[in-house]
Amino acid sequence: MENCMFCYQCQETAKGTGCTMAGVCGKSSEVAALQDLLIYVTKGLSVVTTRLREEGKDIDESVNHIISVNLFATITNANFDKDSIVEKISKTLSVKEELLERFEDREGLPDAAEWNGNKSEYAQKAMSKEVGILATRDEDIRSLRELITYGLKGLAAYSKHANSLLKDNEEIDAFLQKALSKTLDDSLSVDDLVALTLETGKYGVDGMALLDAANTGAYGNPEITTVDIGVRNNPGILISGHDLKDLEQLLEQTKGTGVDVYTHSEMLPAHYYPAFKKYPHFAGNYGNAWWKQKEEFEKFNGPILMTTNCIVPPAASYKDRLWTTGATGFPGCRHIDGEYGQVKDFSPIIEQALKCKAPEEIETGTIVGGFAHEQVFALADKIVDAVKSGAIKKFVVMAGCDGRMKSRDYYTEFATKLPKDAVILTAGCAKYKYNKLNLGDIGGIPRVLDAGQCNDSYSLALIALKLKEVFGLDDVNDLPIVYNIAWYEQKAVIVLLALLYLGVKNIHLGPTLPAFLSPNVAKVLVDNFGIAGIGTVEDDLELFFGESK
Repeated sequence: MENCMFCYQCQETAKGTGCTMAGVCGKSSEVAALQDLLIYVTKGLSVVTTRLREEGKDIDESVNHIISVNLFATITNANFDKDSIVEKISKTLSVKEELLERFEDREGLPDAAEWNGNKSEYAQKAMSKEVGILATRDEDIRSLRELITYGLKGLAAYSKHANSLLKDNEEIDAFLQKALSKTLDDSLSVDDLVALTLETGKYGVDGMALLDAANTGAYGNPEITTVDIGVRNNPGILISGHDLKDLEQLLEQTKGTGVDVYTHSEMLPAHYYPAFKKYPHFAGNYGNAWWKQKEEFEKFNGPILMTTNCIVPPAASYKDRLWTTGATGFPGCRHIDGEYGQVKDFSPIIEQALKCKAPEEIETGTIVGGFAHEQVFALADKIVDAVKSGAIKKFVVMAGCDGRMKSRDYYTEFATKLPKDAVILTAGCAKYKYNKLNLGDIGGIPRVLDAGQCNDSYSLALIALKLKEVFGLDDVNDLPIVYNIAWYEQKAVIVLLALLYLGVKNIHLGPTLPAFLSPNVAKVLVDNFGIAGIGTVEDDLELFFGESK
């Protein structure tokens, strides 16, 4: 308890156990403590909203949005800005006090719902024994509470993106808040929390479906697309993260300016949507996964817009070109505001771009993606024939996240050494470990089928369920699909919980298992769902395919 902080929500947490002095992500202990307090008061607000709903009272959508944004802001690599976090705490407390006035009975409220300090008290409260991960003494209860909370952070991210497209789901918001409130309930047993974990997975599926419908409703169904990874001669703006509405507004505002727009990392799949193909200045994709941004942003020359995580603390050489929006923030970087449903003003970024040189070329060529559920369904007959003929023996789901650790080279080697009759199904930035390799195709079917962002992992679930139906199987686990998933942050947690809810078993998770899984909780996942880590490439090829390469 003498630690400056304690955080173990991401895969790269210090020593595989927890960051205690400063975050490996670059988060200071002060910001970490304030984020803990933000989660604490957000749970308190959720207690209030949940009790009001139980009394038959409505909760305004604006309150739901505050809770989603608060959770999103604490996702790894999203918001490092102390002032931004402080303002979110203040807003949450103010809204909570307003809602408390509607209470018929305030008896039995936890401290998180009752506390209402001022800004001068935030730092002290953040370090108090009631706040933070270690406030829960029992290791297994703590593990399950954090597993649920991290899953809810991922669910909140999906909700936030859907909200940006004016799509809301009261049932999802009500569950999210009810589940948050239950992480404060000391009467719940381990079994109760295990059940809540699986229920979180159910709403994870619902949340992904909501976002999928919002994205495809606004921009069309992704289609097979070849994306340029070189550069043009015009000045450019690089947009990173996941928020397609931000991209749409930026493309609209850069029309006719002479400024090209490039995607980075998780924004790459935007090229697959038909609606964005009408913009001739939508140039291509620049760079690789999020963790390489320091070297790549330096060479881009123009401004960079971060719409969501993942931010790496910027070098001084380009910090004045790094902009944030939405739930993101970094001290010293300029922020573009914009509330729910508002059009954001990106003119300052465009003005800066016009004064910058064109991007420096760091690679050339193209990559192919766009294999979301509708596109794969259109190829279903071809895929089924390939499976029946033996041309495709197995599919390997290699979705998830990339990261800095050298051990993640495992995924490049694994993809390279896969049997030639295996096809990779992917989504998320994990694909940057192998999407630029020349792995070829099977009868015209590329051996890497990219469904899109981590948010689009829903497509992989739908594809598996469709194949189950086509092959007339009773159990999704009877499909020729193996799961070898890389994880990094909390959106990967909700994807995992969603897969567990759908009945998928024997998922291998790497490069290390989450530090927040206590031995007993890990045993529950192993015994009931077959969750496992990864081994060597040779051992895992033998395990999955009965052969080593």
